[in-house]
This record gives sequence, structure tokens and C-alpha cells, in this order.
Amino acid sequence: MTSPSVIFTCTNCDSQFPKWQGRCSTCGQWGTIEAGAPTIKSARPTIQGKPGKTVGFTDISGNPVTRVATTSAEFDRTVGGGIVPGSLILLGGEPGIGKSTLALQITAGLKASVLYVSGEESGSQVKLRYDRLGLKAPHVRFLSETDLPTVLATIEAEKPGLVVIDSVQTLFDPTLPSEAGSVVQIRVVTVKLLTVAKQLHIPVLLIGHVTKDGTLAGPRMLEHLVDCVLTMEGDPHHAYRILRATKNRFGATDEVGVFDMASTGLVDVPNPSERFLAERPKSASGSAVVPVIEGTRVFLLDIQALVSTTVFGYPQRVSAGFDSKRLQLLLAVLGKRAGLGLGNQDVHLNVVGGFRIEEPAADLGVCLAVASSLQDKPLPERLAAVGEVGLGGEIRGVGNLDRRLAECVKLGFTTVLCPPHAKAPAGKKLTLVPVSNVREALVKAGLGK
Repeated sequence: MTSPSVIFTCTNCDSQFPKWQGRCSTCGQWGTIEAGAPTIKSARPTIQGKPGKTVGFTDISGNPVTRVATTSAEFDRTVGGGIVPGSLILLGGEPGIGKSTLALQITAGLKASVLYVSGEESGSQVKLRYDRLGLKAPHVRFLSETDLPTVLATIEAEKPGLVVIDSVQTLFDPTLPSEAGSVVQIRVVTVKLLTVAKQLHIPVLLIGHVTKDGTLAGPRMLEHLVDCVLTMEGDPHHAYRILRATKNRFGATDEVGVFDMASTGLVDVPNPSERFLAERPKSASGSAVVPVIEGTRVFLLDIQALVSTTVFGYPQRVSAGFDSKRLQLLLAVLGKRAGLGLGNQDVHLNVVGGFRIEEPAADLGVCLAVASSLQDKPLPERLAAVGEVGLGGEIRGVGNLDRRLAECVKLGFTTVLCPPHAKAPAGKKLTLVPVSNVREALVKAGLGK
């Protein structure tokens, strides 16, 4: 379709129309429509503004980052060694998981002044929590406020060493028409807090809620704006809490810290593997130990399996702390490649301690635990297993095997079932048993013929 040769333009607002009309529908003026040649607008808009001054990286003088250490070694490990001045940290987690408790302990452990802003609790409520945890914080100033301009003005006037916002969903900017907690409000609040943090070099800790599916509430833009995203995980029925860093501009990502929820608050767990294996029963079938890696740390976890004859027509496969689809895949491999009759058996799998395993290095340990429970034969007490299981039943290699083996030696394990071509650490009393497939692994573990 060809463009018209004549177009009508409003002399008041420059609006264009395909035919003449007495009144401009855009500005409402009468008698302003005139015929003229069609205006062809350029596809490329006119660039306005002056070019900025660029600088090379060789001419930039980088100052070393001075971190502020807290009294929690696990928190410092997770954020990369301490709090960076001027950084914006987002701490998320389910209600009652321990976010505010961790924030209170951090504020009490710092020597610098702290501004604690709460839009959910009053000063008396926060003080009761300080007293219940046995914390003394004479340098902490409390502000019960939800108005963002008031909070920003207080930060600029006080200039504290740390600002805690509990929570970011309660703050609102009165210049915006939306309500507190909306997408626009959370984005604007975070941007303005980020600006103040960078200009005054004051670290800000934001506490955020999570949705039902476990993601941080508010826009995904919130995670892109902050410097560090921390997530508090844990099972309400277990005392352990895991602090996970999913983003960190000043340190390593996927780092984790382990805490024990006690009556006095969150207690650091410097050796989680020893805690996880402390209550492991001896000579019990269906139990296997696997070394898994989270961030830069190695954890030895106890995987327990319970296999029993189903009383229904369809066998159940239930897992806690392990991917259920991955479990079904491994059970199919055991039935096809190792000849285990699991078609009429219910399989229940549990990772002790409320920990969740995400990596495939625990596949071999899961297979051994299931086979041990099926045959009701316990595995050797000082035996660990590591390796990924393929669909053909083959045992594949895993990353950072030397670190996994070193952790096994540290906790007194003497034998490790591992993928082929693995090498034992020099000078360590550790016997490696290379296995090429699942059937061979069962034989070497005393569960097959």
C-alpha cells in the first residue's frame, strides 16, 4: 500500500492526519488543520548531549578494599571476608528463618556505630530481642520509620558505620502514587539507598521477604541493583541454617556459611561435616557418606535410604534434600544396569541435617545407600563414595576431587569409592577404590556378586 501524497497537519501541535477535519483530536483546537506534504521522520533519532570524558584502566588508581570484619566468621566467609564500605547487601529468606536474628548479631558485634531502621517492629520489640539473645549494643541507634526521605536524611545526618533496613518492602517514597511494597516502590527505594551508600561510603544491609516459591519478593531488578545477594535457607524442623551467596561483586559466588540455631541466636559451625556425621548410626543399612562441594567448602553428608515393599499398586519415590527426578533416574539405572529389583519397592531418600544436594557427585552414594537398604547390608563404616552415574551405568569423574579426598582424610575415612583414574593425595592414609560402573561399585562395596 503506497503512502498518501497529501497529509494534513495541525499547526498548533504538529499532529498529522490522513484526512482533513475541522478540529484537531490531539490538542482540541479548531481550524488548525492544513494540507501539506507528508513529513518523513528519520528512523534514527537525533542524539543530544555532549560526549563524556573517557579514561583508560591503566590511568585509574585502584584503592584496596578495606573490609569490616564482624564477630561471625561464617558470615564474613560468605560475603568474601567482611563487609565492604559502600556496598548494598540484600539478605532474603522465609519468615522465621533467622534473618533479623543474624542482623541483630552483626550489629552487636561491630565496633562502629549502627543505624537500625525498622518498619515492622517498634523499638521495645527490637530491644526485647536484643535482651533475649543476650546482646549488648550501646552503639546501635534505632529508627522506627517507613518514610524514605526521612530515612535518607537520618543516614546523612548520623553517618553510621552500617545501616540495617528491616525490611525494604516497608519503605515508601511519598512522591510515587503506588503503595509500599509495589514493584515501582521497591525499585525506587533500592536505587536511592544505593546512591546514598556509594556517596557516603556506608554499607547498607537490606532484609527482604521471599515468595511462596522461595524467590525474593519484588522485581528481579532488585537483585541486579545490589552488590551482594544472601539467602538464608533451612528446614524449620532442623537447627541448621545455611547462608548462601548467589551474587557478590566483591567476592566469590556460591559461597555458604553454616549456623546452628540455638537459644542464644545463630552460632557459627566451623566444621559442618563433623556435625552432620555426629549422630550417624553404626552398622545401619541404607546409609552412605558423600563429599559434596558448596562454594569453596567440602561437606561430608550422610545420605539415608529406606527401601520397602510397596503396599499399593504404584511404588512411591520420596526424597528430602535430593532432586526427586534425579532419584528416579538413578533407580532406573540400578534396575537396568545393576539388576536390582526395585519395580515393587517404595524408596525413601533423605539427606541428614536439612542440607540440599544439587551436584551430581552424590549419585554413587545414593546408589549405594539404596542398594544397602534393599539388601539390608550396612556399608563399611569408614567408606565414602563420590562419582556421577551416567545412563549407561558408568561412573564419571567429578571436579575438585583432591579437595573432597582431603576432607575425607580429615574426618578419618580410610576408603573412598571413586571414578577411574583418580589419584590419592600424597602422604595420606587413604585407599582409593576406582570403579568403572555401578555393578562394579556394588561388588566392591560388598553389595553385589
